[in-house]
Amino acid sequence: MSLVESSGKLELERIVFIGRTFEEYLDMFALTIDTLKGKKILDCPAGACSFTAVGSKLGLDVMACDIAYAFSSEELKNKGLQDIEHAMDKMKKAKRNYLWDYFKNVENLREHRLCALEMCTEDMLQSSEKYVPVTLPSLPFKDSEFDMVLSAHFLFMYADRLDYLFHIHTLNELLRVAKEEIRIFPLVDLEGKRYEFLDKLIVHLVNCGCTVEEVKVAYEFQVNANTMLKITKNR
Repeated sequence: MSLVESSGKLELERIVFIGRTFEEYLDMFALTIDTLKGKKILDCPAGACSFTAVGSKLGLDVMACDIAYAFSSEELKNKGLQDIEHAMDKMKKAKRNYLWDYFKNVENLREHRLCALEMCTEDMLQSSEKYVPVTLPSLPFKDSEFDMVLSAHFLFMYADRLDYLFHIHTLNELLRVAKEEIRIFPLVDLEGKRYEFLDKLIVHLVNCGCTVEEVKVAYEFQVNANTMLKITKNR
């Protein structure tokens, strides 16, 4: 994901550009390659994740969008390298907040983050049309344009700076562009606490005609971050 650290004019320094690997996405969202075949998928916001790059090579129909894509792939790669090192330094001081079985250690985590960054920025050079700059909660896509929308490490994680109204507006927009379902991971904030307005938000989604499930997944790196929200649109 990428996050603008403060409001106002968009500047590269305000963007945190770090991403997860394709394999992490499969585990975070309880997906398989077979379940994704034949579907049009949106990763929002995608940041430096390699899901679109690897998925496209596997023949999947994937598109990524993020506020960071207003910058060039070279600028983002350089920023991503800086952000990874900064994050790894922080990780060494907060190791107790994470489970070290999916990743062996901080160095192994760094390798995964670097791999995702490299694949993402390289694919941006080769297939720039798949990387669309957006500023949530607005999306430049048609109604029901995507069968599935995936959203990782953004909405609920940053509940301290993204208020409930932003969550509602963003989810309404994700619902608009999604034809079948939306999956969001994780359901906790940066301290590992369940998003405090999640139940209220689920009621809103149900009132919008959706079926909503909290699904426990095999992936858990941050302590307590092992559940996703599966939102199915009822036709």
